[in-house]
Amino acid sequence: MKAIIPVAGAGTRLRPHSYTQPKALIPLAGKTVLSIIIDQMREAGIHEFIFIVGYLGDKIRDYVKAEYPELQAHYIQQIDRQGVGHAIKITREYVNNDEVMVVLGDTICEYDINDVVNSPCSMVGVKKVDDPRDFGVAELDDHGFVSHVVEKPQIPKSNLALVGIYKIKESDQLFECLENNYLQGLRTHGEYSLTDALDCMLQMGVKIKPFKVESWFDCGRKETLLDSNATLLKKFGPRHPVDSYENTVIIQPVSIGKGCEITNSIIGPNVSIGENTKVNDSIIRNSIIGSFSNLVDIVLEASIIGSDTGLKGETRTLNIGDNTNIDLG
Repeated sequence: MKAIIPVAGAGTRLRPHSYTQPKALIPLAGKTVLSIIIDQMREAGIHEFIFIVGYLGDKIRDYVKAEYPELQAHYIQQIDRQGVGHAIKITREYVNNDEVMVVLGDTICEYDINDVVNSPCSMVGVKKVDDPRDFGVAELDDHGFVSHVVEKPQIPKSNLALVGIYKIKESDQLFECLENNYLQGLRTHGEYSLTDALDCMLQMGVKIKPFKVESWFDCGRKETLLDSNATLLKKFGPRHPVDSYENTVIIQPVSIGKGCEITNSIIGPNVSIGENTKVNDSIIRNSIIGSFSNLVDIVLEASIIGSDTGLKGETRTLNIGDNTNIDLG
């Protein structure tokens, strides 16, 4: 089995951070979105990965090579982003009719991945939501199999949202449907949709079962990213070096990267700090701080601060990208 991870999206809802960092590499609970996905796949015995990259794709390559040097990784450039369906379509020569796990690059879920990988049929991850109009939606038949899927319906007939995780056993039929949809110009909301290809497979008679995810962490927007960070910090537990920080109070859960210098500060709860960051005379809570940043005399709450950023001043709620220098004094 191979894993396909599309990470070519521009991440417009996470700007300014996604101007300089792929959203899959946004720090989260001492890890990254991408590392959490890769770790899940590896635990299930998957070691061959196909990454669909685009904007800032070199950073994805560098990160995977540095953090997972043993991984058998392929990188495909999606130059013209035409939707997830188009992204999956261009991986065909690497898949070679093998079974695949497709996981969208901003999707973190809790589920029994071994059950999904070992299932005798194709599966799609679903979660009940209050308003499914912004998602792909799955409808089920009387036997519990998926009967129909539709992308972002205006009048949904089900509240089972597709979470962005797909186990495809019949990859040949998947690529046949993707190719046919592309040749026919079948777009939904202006893009070639993976959901449309799955519905084509259903019409061919392919059996697809749903599996329900226990938790679904939204990593696509600032507000939900901070909520996901807090929840995952509790799940993964505190992560910081054993070194004590001078005249500093740590309120768990907190993740602090290697090489950080923290003095005269209060850190936590629900704070993630990247590597080699300096924090002095500050209070930080419910926030994500990048690596190689320098924070002095600041009170931060519900903030996301990029890497290589200098910040000095007073109490604020901030959303600041990388390579920034701000003096609020």
